[in-house]
Amino acid sequence: MATETESVLPRLTNRADFETFRSRAEERWQGMWDGAGTVVSVGLDSSSIPKGADRVLAVCRAALSSSDAIVREVSGNGALWMEPWVEIMRPGEPPVVYANIAPEEVPVLLAGGLRERAVGVRAESAFGGIPPLSAHPFFRHQQRIVLQNMGIIDPWSVEDAVARGAYSAYLKVLFDLSQEETIAEVAAANVRGRGGAGFPAGIKWESGRKARVLPKFVVCNSHEGEPNVYKDRKIHESDPHRILEGILIACIAVGAERGYNYIGGEYPLAIKRFRKAVADAERLGLIGRNVLGSGKDVFFRVRTGGGAYICGEGSAMMYSIMGVRGQPRTKPPRSVEEGIWKRPTVANNTETLANIPDIITKGGAWYASIGTEKSKGTKLMTVQGPMATTGLVEVPMGITLGTLINECWGGMRPGHTFKGIQTGGVSAGPLKEEHFDLPVDFDSLTDVGGMLGSGGFAVFDTDVCAVDFARYLTAFNRYESCSKCVPCRLGNPALVEILDRIRLGRGSLADLALMERTSKHIIDLSLCGLGQVAPMPLLGMMQMYPEEFRAHIVDGVCPAGSCPIGVPQTVAAAAD
Repeated sequence: MATETESVLPRLTNRADFETFRSRAEERWQGMWDGAGTVVSVGLDSSSIPKGADRVLAVCRAALSSSDAIVREVSGNGALWMEPWVEIMRPGEPPVVYANIAPEEVPVLLAGGLRERAVGVRAESAFGGIPPLSAHPFFRHQQRIVLQNMGIIDPWSVEDAVARGAYSAYLKVLFDLSQEETIAEVAAANVRGRGGAGFPAGIKWESGRKARVLPKFVVCNSHEGEPNVYKDRKIHESDPHRILEGILIACIAVGAERGYNYIGGEYPLAIKRFRKAVADAERLGLIGRNVLGSGKDVFFRVRTGGGAYICGEGSAMMYSIMGVRGQPRTKPPRSVEEGIWKRPTVANNTETLANIPDIITKGGAWYASIGTEKSKGTKLMTVQGPMATTGLVEVPMGITLGTLINECWGGMRPGHTFKGIQTGGVSAGPLKEEHFDLPVDFDSLTDVGGMLGSGGFAVFDTDVCAVDFARYLTAFNRYESCSKCVPCRLGNPALVEILDRIRLGRGSLADLALMERTSKHIIDLSLCGLGQVAPMPLLGMMQMYPEEFRAHIVDGVCPAGSCPIGVPQTVAAAAD
């Protein structure tokens, strides 16, 4: 793959060198889009490649190899429903995005056909009857800060990233802002942790800066292990330099000379693209001793996890980085006092750090003007389920749940009827249609049993059994438990056993009270966040769909017809 080859990069030794490099990158970028030639971009990432996007790119390159056209590999744009997609800018025309292109259709597409597949133009106004891409319901409500380069830059190219503003905020922090001024902007933005906890990053950074023990460390927690969340994976695959810049800024702000990014081992493409970004930044002189002549040293390492969900918990992640078994520990001390190798460590989620460059460039007040009073900025949210336009969106905090489901994600596909939406990944309960008017932020969903968490949602239809789904979510937490503490180690398997009894027609009404009592013990007595929320999906399902649990126990049937216990006569008749 041509874009993966190491380009010859200059060694930048001072601020002027970087500004010269940036000017040349911007000139190259603007020249590519001046409208004089044809530019073809194909979105490749972990979701589009299995659908044949790599073959679409190969056919495009072969078909245009003898022409002056530029064929580019970019990342996906978050719209999983339109993959594989191709963007074509012809001379004198704006870029047009075409959806669901098969390799064998590429010659027709390049010849000007398949206009019916045009989703939109990447411009402010319509062209040739094709509306702007921003007018499509999937994109209409989005305000892209973290994802502003997604599907636009080549993720392998540091020149593309710099042309679009990468490392400008880093330069500002190196030369123009003090540590206190940098942290003041983050605090003014009131950006809360996007990994699910929602702790203000500014407070965490200030605590890290005040720590007097040296050395200090900054860790980016990219171990995204929940089964229905893929936002951090997509950031790595689309704009790795944005993540790296956020980590480097945090290092300067808190006085840490080493940063880490801990990435889930299940993300091979994300790891590969991020490692390339780190290597290019090192070649340019943005990482190392005396960065750009600033007198500041920043070193960096990439660490990968082995797939254990528990390593997404902060202290377990730090143990894993040190090369020992990933298990949580009791607190205090907090990680900003004693983290990696018993030294002060500031840990933030990928999405949190990916917001930092724009906060530094545009100011904390600008960021705080977006969102709600207590939940500032935008939030990346993912969905799985039978939706018309499935994918990753970045929307302002406070958008309603109904807008997300019915507009951004297009509502249910034909033949499917909405039943509920699982919130908070595997850490909260489901919500129903009666909750569609609720704003989606850190606080508004919790009163009804939901949770924003890291922003992962799973929509399920009437064919899904609440008991069976509860069993799946509980079993996930059972298998991912580190088994360090007794309530989590024994309590979650006990819940799974009870649910299996109910699914097999051997349950009793007493089991309902038993599950509630067992869940309370797990929540109250577990050591870390995994155990403290592990029973929440089960409790939520029991609260929202009590009639289904009773139907399994009292009537001996599964209303959805998906459990081994048997099905109602109406379902059986429909199957016949």
